[in-house]
Amino acid sequence: MTAMLIDTHCHLDAPEFAADRAAVAERARAAGVGAIVNPSIAARTFADTVAVREAFGCLPAFGMHPMYLAEHRDEHLDLLRETLVRQQAVAVGEIGLDFFVPGLDAERQIALLDAQLRIARELDLPVLLHVRRAVDAVLKCLRRQRVRGGIAHAFNGSAQQAQAFIDLGFKLGFGGAMTYPRALNLRRLAADLPLESIVLETDAPDMPPEWLNRGRNEPAELPRIARLLADLRGLPFEEVVAATTANALSVLNIHQSENLGGTSEAPSLSLPPLLRR
Repeated sequence: MTAMLIDTHCHLDAPEFAADRAAVAERARAAGVGAIVNPSIAARTFADTVAVREAFGCLPAFGMHPMYLAEHRDEHLDLLRETLVRQQAVAVGEIGLDFFVPGLDAERQIALLDAQLRIARELDLPVLLHVRRAVDAVLKCLRRQRVRGGIAHAFNGSAQQAQAFIDLGFKLGFGGAMTYPRALNLRRLAADLPLESIVLETDAPDMPPEWLNRGRNEPAELPRIARLLADLRGLPFEEVVAATTANALSVLNIHQSENLGGTSEAPSLSLPPLLRR
């Protein structure tokens, strides 16, 4: 049985896909992407996340992104908790801290992250973290609000910071940024970190890999990203696919159907129709 790929972070509900969303999902399926995790960014997009699950089989996550801080209201936290339960979310996300974008109040970001981490802890859900120029601050929040783990999306820190996330039960997300030859630190991390700590992602439509020349990203690019990771590590492509899929299954709140294909070679998912192989 051949293991499928899991795109652990893709915004298929984004406006950039409005004209050809179904074709994007079909290209992903044809490329071997068996599951797509679609995180929301604000209360206004919760319904969009549900819509792409119903139409295309995406696995839903719900959260309030720090870049949209001006939109978030206290009452949205109650809606978030309710939606996570009602929609059987695989994670709380996308949440985190962004100290790169000017004008985003750091204290409000931290308060919002703490509140969402408390919800994740209450519901025993993993989290999908946005971390930009804020690795140590996010780690401090995680040590204060202990959750069951999750994914540090688009990881771009030091080896020591990577280990700190791993020690807290997190996997590290690698995607398009790793494909640029000048991304020497990211490539070293991708090559040297324990394989059991790495998951794959596209962050589509954003973070395009080098070969797209800054064009729109999409989940069908994931196999080529996986192949680059395999090359960096000197491993067979199939081994990297199987390992990163198993890692995603282990950290997310995904209901598995073990040995669905009558083999123990790789775990299988009970997936909605479009992304079912």
